[in-house]
Amino acid sequence: MLDATTRSGGTATASPRATADLTAAVPAAAPALVTATGPAARCARVLLSPWARLSLLVVLLAAAASLVLAFQPQRLLTDGWPAHLGGTAAVVAYAVAYGVCTVAFVPRPLLNLAAGALFGTQLGLVAALGGTVLGAGLAFCLGRALGQDALRPLLRGRWLKAADHQLSRHGFRSMLAARLFPGVPFAASNYCAAVSRMRLLPFLLATALGSIPNTAAYVVAGARASTPTSPAFLIALACIAVPGLAGAAVAWRKRHRLRGR
Repeated sequence: MLDATTRSGGTATASPRATADLTAAVPAAAPALVTATGPAARCARVLLSPWARLSLLVVLLAAAASLVLAFQPQRLLTDGWPAHLGGTAAVVAYAVAYGVCTVAFVPRPLLNLAAGALFGTQLGLVAALGGTVLGAGLAFCLGRALGQDALRPLLRGRWLKAADHQLSRHGFRSMLAARLFPGVPFAASNYCAAVSRMRLLPFLLATALGSIPNTAAYVVAGARASTPTSPAFLIALACIAVPGLAGAAVAWRKRHRLRGR
């Protein structure tokens, strides 16, 4: 126990017996945690390493592409949609299939044309936009979880650093411009955004808004393909061709400027 302090304000001191009692009451310090070095721990570190996760991403994408080639979804254009699946269920099923196909690098123009041919303009646009956002989100999450840690250290070139800075600092407007510009590949922009510091919500919002014009043009073209001389089909073709030609002209001009430097 502690000795009483003096009435004049002296400092209390602990008696030897009290000190011994307190020392005995305090448990011994836990031994320092030893880092696991067994075979299981080493195997876990290897499997969770950035390059192992990147390899897993490559395997998953290759497997998705193989499944698409095996099931041949393009047969929907010739065989039509299954008769037992219709209405809202068919639109949702197509949107899910659309998203998986975009992750497997199936060209979106073909999927948009098929959406218009199968469901018409309105439902086809809903299915195509839903599949676009779903596929972009899947690719973004896969790239962020499995590829970002391995690929970010490789961003050493001037152009790569500039693109990463643009997507990281101005993600929404940069992705919106990429979706509106027809020359930027859909899958490439998904994985570039995933490797950058861009957040998921602005990425999905920019994808949804920026994909509307081009997607609508292809869906209308697919819905009116049976009447190729109709005004709607011709306008849709113009909406597809004009941005593509403008993008090609801009790319060609930039090419000459780069050569001049």
